[in-house]
Amino acid sequence: MPNNIPPITAADPSSAFLRLLTVLDTLRTQCPWDKKQTMETLRHLTIEETYELSDAILEGDLDEVKKELGDVMMHLVFYARIASETNDFTIVDVLNSVCDKLINRHPHIYGDVEVQDEQDVKRNWEQIKLKEGNKSVLGGVPASLPALVKASRIQEKARGIGFDWENKSQVWEKVEEELAEFKNEYNVVDNAAIDIEKAEAEFGDVLFSLINYARFININPENALEKTNKKFIKRFQYLEEKAKENGKLLQDMTLAEMDVYWNEAKKL
Repeated sequence: MPNNIPPITAADPSSAFLRLLTVLDTLRTQCPWDKKQTMETLRHLTIEETYELSDAILEGDLDEVKKELGDVMMHLVFYARIASETNDFTIVDVLNSVCDKLINRHPHIYGDVEVQDEQDVKRNWEQIKLKEGNKSVLGGVPASLPALVKASRIQEKARGIGFDWENKSQVWEKVEEELAEFKNEYNVVDNAAIDIEKAEAEFGDVLFSLINYARFININPENALEKTNKKFIKRFQYLEEKAKENGKLLQDMTLAEMDVYWNEAKKL
């Protein structure tokens, strides 16, 4: 084989992983682009690959999920390869580290701790993380997470140590309370002055309470909103196509005219 391309072997995970390591090592030493990469230059590309994986999952396209998982896996191996060049850590250190963490945080599997349900597991997880050195239960929530995802993770973390509402009816009451506060304060006549800073704070409370309720009924708010985004895009693009077919520009159409196509799109 040219350039000693590692062959595909039997369906053995360790052999396939070794093949990836071998290919990556070769690229790192021989490819001009790969040789120049650093953790910093790869970072934005990794974020992009992660979002592409997320899109494939939401679309239910398993072929794309497989491809994107491969891309993400390659990036993870690449980071470890770069770190090994400065003797900071290797891929072996990475894999052993995550195995040790999983074993330590699952004492109900690898120890003598007994659990009754998923919530017991989550509570144990958070308590173990605090013993490992985390100063706060919320310390593990990345600061750079998108706000909606961050709100969901904050609530899940708090629930893990028992700081939560008792039932969903209480949460819905909070939603209604926050909505009423926002409506009473900011549902004012057009052109009336609004304190944007206060309005943002109140609107944030509305969103936070809705995300909390979604959690109680097992809805992932990020997935829900993204599916709505995709639905809107599909319908709007249908509207654009129909307008073009009829020789019209959207900006020259009335809202009533656009609604005709929009309602057609909703039936598709």
